[in-house]
Amino acid sequence: MKTRAITDWVLRIIPAAILIQTLYFKFTAAPESVYIFETLGLEPVGRIGIGVAELITAILLLIPKTTWLGSLLGIGILAGAIFSHLTQLGIVVQNDGGTLFILAMVTFFFCFVLAWRNRKRIPILGRILIK
Repeated sequence: MKTRAITDWVLRIIPAAILIQTLYFKFTAAPESVYIFETLGLEPVGRIGIGVAELITAILLLIPKTTWLGSLLGIGILAGAIFSHLTQLGIVVQNDGGTLFILAMVTFFFCFVLAWRNRKRIPILGRILIK
């Protein structure tokens, strides 16, 4: 494989894996997830809804033709998560050492890089950049 192809797959797999890994906790109503969404006033609908959105995002990230859409959805979802950590939850949630916040930042960064690398595929933005 060429270096760019390998890089593209790594950039897709890491955020998708992080998003998929967190689904178990959201969908099984793990105490930490319930605590987070109760604190945000979004339990249980927000927990399940965001879990579904993250699942869709992960799938879109892994499909090369839809990576641009998955990356934009990821940016939106993770911007909300980061904002929630900075305003209501705090960096450290239930003594996790900031792990959830760091994972949100890493996933946001990867989604941003993917959006940038796929910017010409984004329907409106792509037309502007091609000119």
